[in-house]
Amino acid sequence: MKVRVLIVDDEEKFADYLSKRLLNRDYQVNVALSGEEAIERIQHENWDVVILDVLMPGMDGIETLREIKRLKPLTEVIMLTGHASVESGVEGMKLGAYDYLMKPCDTEELVSKINQAYDRKADQEERIRQAKVADILSSPRSVLEE
Repeated sequence: MKVRVLIVDDEEKFADYLSKRLLNRDYQVNVALSGEEAIERIQHENWDVVILDVLMPGMDGIETLREIKRLKPLTEVIMLTGHASVESGVEGMKLGAYDYLMKPCDTEELVSKINQAYDRKADQEERIRQAKVADILSSPRSVLEE
């Protein structure tokens, strides 16, 4: 199964360029041009990794990150900033972002971060599955006994 990546950036040309680069590397990619559009997609679709611009008009990246983590806590988010704002990157990390990169970022570095973020998400999902199975098997009347 392909890694599902949502690019969220108000700069349409940059988002399209990045989308094409990731599609060429066999990711399933889609673009949202605002935080509001990203939240709409997050509510109705499942994404493994979100590439999220920090500075956007309307709902900015930090606000969007908060809402993504509220709706889908296991979705990994990589913040992108075109401005040397270490503070926004640090704030994003505190709010649950996987990492942050400076724009423009090296495609290979971004691909590496996407893969690492996906691996972390998959690992967390597997641990949750194992915990649920253990809970079912340890219940007084397990499903197997019924």
